[in-house]
Amino acid sequence: MTTPADLPESASAAPGAPPSHSRRRLLYAGVAGAAALGGAGLAWWKFQPHAMEEGVEQALWSMEFERPEGGVVSLQSMAGKPLLLNFWATWCPPCVDELPMLNDFYRQQSPAGWQVLGLAIDQPSAVRKFLQRIPLEFPVGLAGLGGTDLGRSLGNLTGGLPFTVVLGASGRVLHRKMGQLTPQDLKQWAALR
Repeated sequence: MTTPADLPESASAAPGAPPSHSRRRLLYAGVAGAAALGGAGLAWWKFQPHAMEEGVEQALWSMEFERPEGGVVSLQSMAGKPLLLNFWATWCPPCVDELPMLNDFYRQQSPAGWQVLGLAIDQPSAVRKFLQRIPLEFPVGLAGLGGTDLGRSLGNLTGGLPFTVVLGASGRVLHRKMGQLTPQDLKQWAALR
């Protein structure tokens, strides 16, 4: 006597129903699709700037950072003109890739009043060594781990790099971007004030 366990899976299914292995595949595909959508949504959320802490714009303008070559860069001295503030590190490949583009932006847009400040979230010795190899025309401040906290207060909750903040001449944040910059970003921002 043949029992349902002796029959192939497709033979034990109800007439017209897909074989159970097909149902399993559909179930797996559905679960995988839901997981992919959930993961994509989480990634999108993670890489979007979030709300800034209250009062961070005002506090930002009172900050000072040591320069790698000595001395101090004061944000107060940059007030009244548009500023592109870029958080970067020597160990971050996308950060290093975009620095020449930022240097070009600074060179081209500084006659129009634009300023650029790179805040290095890194060891001072690593930054000094890097800048000897690849000098930058715009000022660099040594932000260290405090720079990560500043980035978080500006909406970079994950602390990811690079992170760029565009401030208008009024001192207000006009735009923020997590991730590597594009020439189109810089072109759009050059029109902001």
